[in-house]
Amino acid sequence: MKFLAVTLIVHAPDPVTGVQKSTHDRFREVLDNALLAEELGFDGFGVGERHERPFISSSPPVVLSHIAALTRRIRLVTTVTTLSLLDPVRAYEDYATLDHLSGGRLELVIGKGNGTAQRELFRVTPEDQWERNAGSYELFRRIWRQEKVTYSPRFRRELIEAEVLPRPFQQPIRVWHGSATSRESVDLAARHGDPLFSANVTHPIEP
Repeated sequence: MKFLAVTLIVHAPDPVTGVQKSTHDRFREVLDNALLAEELGFDGFGVGERHERPFISSSPPVVLSHIAALTRRIRLVTTVTTLSLLDPVRAYEDYATLDHLSGGRLELVIGKGNGTAQRELFRVTPEDQWERNAGSYELFRRIWRQEKVTYSPRFRRELIEAEVLPRPFQQPIRVWHGSATSRESVDLAARHGDPLFSANVTHPIEP
């Protein structure tokens, strides 16, 4: 059995004291928690991606890169990377770089993500979010495995013999699919033979 500590970097007043830390202090607290997790023997430390209040975890690759510089052993986990909102080329560049800087300690968990505010911020609709997630993952997956990629996704310009750098450290990387209750994420994982990361916190257990 392995143990993972996870944060979405909530930035809100303390429920007991009512005091809210500064943004700087909240980030420092996350770094201290990651160091403590490694000291206590945790196998991984995860940072989720959110683009709306009360979270300040909009840039997991930056946070995880800093943690990588402070630690030596613990795995660095994305819980989750919201590929439905991101350009898969740019996401690949960020995470391939992080993988090198960490010496191959990256564990990728992808997902559609949630929240009306972040959908509006990135101009993603409830109707197209699942197709965006699947299409972005298909392109991301190809870039990670192929030296040059030719592909015509629906939601971005096509790539023709595109070379995306840096080439990854882990070849290939294992990608988990995060799913709270969604059948679509499970289907996407099954389609590619990938593992599933089930993170059901507040939803009914039946789905």
